[in-house]
Amino acid sequence: MKTLIVFISAIFLRFYRLADFVTFLSDQGRDAIIVKRIVTLQHLPAIGASSSVGQVYLGPFYYYLISPFLLLFNFNPIGLAFAVALFSVIGLYITYIIVKKEFDVRTAFLFLLFISFSYVNIVASRFSWNPNLLPFFSFLTLYFFYKLLKTKRILFSIVFGAFFSFSFQLHYLAALLIVPILIFSAMEFFQNKKKLMFIGNIFISIISFVFFSFPLVIFDLRHNFLNFNNLLRLFTQEGVVSKASILTRLNQTVGAFFSNITMSPTPLYISLSILAGLIVIFIFLRKKNHVLFNIHLINVYSYLIAFSFLSSARHPHYYHPIYLSFFLVLAHVFSLLMSKSSVSKIIIFIFFASYIAFNVRNCYFLYGKATSQIRQAQKVADFLSIKIEKKPFNIATWPVEFFEDQYLYFLELKGLIPADRAKREITEQMFVLCAKEPCRIIDSPSWNISMFGKAKIDTIWTVEGIKIYKLIHENNTRHPLL
Repeated sequence: MKTLIVFISAIFLRFYRLADFVTFLSDQGRDAIIVKRIVTLQHLPAIGASSSVGQVYLGPFYYYLISPFLLLFNFNPIGLAFAVALFSVIGLYITYIIVKKEFDVRTAFLFLLFISFSYVNIVASRFSWNPNLLPFFSFLTLYFFYKLLKTKRILFSIVFGAFFSFSFQLHYLAALLIVPILIFSAMEFFQNKKKLMFIGNIFISIISFVFFSFPLVIFDLRHNFLNFNNLLRLFTQEGVVSKASILTRLNQTVGAFFSNITMSPTPLYISLSILAGLIVIFIFLRKKNHVLFNIHLINVYSYLIAFSFLSSARHPHYYHPIYLSFFLVLAHVFSLLMSKSSVSKIIIFIFFASYIAFNVRNCYFLYGKATSQIRQAQKVADFLSIKIEKKPFNIATWPVEFFEDQYLYFLELKGLIPADRAKREITEQMFVLCAKEPCRIIDSPSWNISMFGKAKIDTIWTVEGIKIYKLIHENNTRHPLL
């Protein structure tokens, strides 16, 4: 009964007022346009979203995974968020069953508690974005790798390779899963007498990985290894590897990780004490430890260390490959401690009560005012569609970090597609959407606006908090360079 209550709570926290609070900004609008073109067979992409740095493209797996839901919801982009929420709930249930099967009921229940009430995982489940499903795909990647080590079956070689490919296509930081995979592969190789069989299984996994990454491979072959070269350039020229002290970066990395879990500032000495304590427990119980436990424990440590070498920000989604690994490790340790004494049960009960309280208090959608971003984007697009008058048009935004894809999605549903900015196509009218005053429209430092040429403001409207400027050419002139 208690497991059912927790599971129902997890579903509630992922679906309650989903339409009212779903994130629908430029990234989601861009994805919705791509998915819309997939389901209407206008374009079947071989690449996914690009990284924020270096223009390194992910694979298209995420787009194809969620595409049926856009059709199911009659092109309402809430369908894409529903897909992520649904897959997250399914992932939660599957991982719970796996832990219950491989460990015990108590470990599985504690693991379920961790995932169900984790604010970071709840938020990731409530909107469409390619990294949001990575926690479950990373967990399943390591699980099928473990099954490959345990059974030596070709089926698990194929499935492991496939899920590693899926994880890698959700976010490139999934590549850091390779560290525990290599460590345990090396251990298996030297301990296994049937070395050729093991090498064969790994080779099959590599073939499976390449097969399920095939669209991206084809893209690179057709574009002179553009993606591979950008990835190489990213690590050699963009300063991705941090020049700061590794101890400084490790402190930042570990501190951010634990703050994401507890949803409160966590003193570094507590974070390091927990990690050190897990090592002690690992050494003390190493002969009794489950191999799957060891894989996930190594995943946590190796990821935190490897990530510390990178100079990127410590955003919550960057830790998606290890959240579930850490929850499994902690759940198993708590389960062992609870079997020792009644005092430990009381302490762990207090811990979970605090953990749930700290995380759930941040769930803004339980009591906050609806943001209704889909409705806002649709209303702005509906208004624009009238003013465009079915004529060719340019579109731009201000400030420069504010993008327009969420509005373009609804315009495209109406058959209104703007002139191609990348090709420097100029029309007789431009609409500039300003989200923040002062709106620098004339002689703007934004190339997206100034590329229209010498212009004057024809009309100004305000819709849903967005100020819309219609620009026309001054004296019917265009930018001299265009």
